[in-house]
Amino acid sequence: MFLKTKNRKAISAVLATLIILVATVVLGTGVVLFGTSLFQTNSQSSGLTVQGVHVWVNATKGMTTTYAWGAAEIRNSGDKILSVDQISVRGTQVPYANWFFDSNPNDVTTANLQSQLNYTGTTNGTGTAGFAGEMKSYKGTNNPSVINCVTPSAAQFYINEFGNEGSAAPPTLCLAQASGPISLKPGEKAVVYFEIPIGVLSTVDGGSNSNVAIYSGSVGSPQSVTIQAES
Repeated sequence: MFLKTKNRKAISAVLATLIILVATVVLGTGVVLFGTSLFQTNSQSSGLTVQGVHVWVNATKGMTTTYAWGAAEIRNSGDKILSVDQISVRGTQVPYANWFFDSNPNDVTTANLQSQLNYTGTTNGTGTAGFAGEMKSYKGTNNPSVINCVTPSAAQFYINEFGNEGSAAPPTLCLAQASGPISLKPGEKAVVYFEIPIGVLSTVDGGSNSNVAIYSGSVGSPQSVTIQAES
């Protein structure tokens, strides 16, 4: 005699496949949402504000070499330390040795950061910093012997953006040569002047537009700037 077997209920193949499909979609959605949230958190924690960008080309007749300079005011508008590690003009990267900056909060005041950055001319030959085409120092006419740089010899050139050096005037910027990226803590500011590599711009570029890109890693964006022809 054979024992009667009981019918056991089992999940059908279709239902099992449906459960696996739903679980896969839920798991995939969770991974995507987590990744998006993480990306947004990182993006929101880094911020670089660039303003007052200028580009000048020396149009002085008789000069054997055309020197070009740029300048910008930068601020860490995020909530973590960042390093400004790239400046490029028309796709050509400006080497760190061509950067000159001041990030001293005593110098980079609100007034200086909001000022119209000055072009002071370039030397036709070797300047005090040891390179041709150096930006000239400019301290203004009011108490020209007064300068706020603690160690003036450590700065390659000085610029008082208001041409009014004195105790009541916005302080002179003491621009020292960079040896690498410019590190800024949250809220910190800097003014940077940079010599554009020879050959990127010429005197005929005066009045035309140029792209200037300033980045900290992947944070930043290019800006279109009108090139000013100066003597």
